[in-house]
Amino acid sequence: MSNDTHVLDKLYATVLSRKGADPSGSYTAKLYSEGSKKIAQKVGEEAVELSIAAALKDREEIISESADLLYHLSVLWADAGVDPVEIYAKLADREGLSGLAEKAARLTK
Repeated sequence: MSNDTHVLDKLYATVLSRKGADPSGSYTAKLYSEGSKKIAQKVGEEAVELSIAAALKDREEIISESADLLYHLSVLWADAGVDPVEIYAKLADREGLSGLAEKAARLTK
């Protein structure tokens, strides 16, 4: 990968490369071996930990827990066959829209 590749893209490529790897040698491979429910559980745990850090206004924990959440999200995306490019495209589609208008549009679908 080139040096200009976004860190989240590099992370995704790394977690994707761990699919099917030996679970005894990789935490990511271990998560895959435990299945989608475990991966989703870890995303939830990290989101709660980040929320608590935010409520406590603990800047360093917010940074750390955000990194943990992004890592586990990357594993979840790879497990579900979702490429980050799809997430980026969805965000780009929403760019410039009022959050309230965007949410209302989703509710009418």
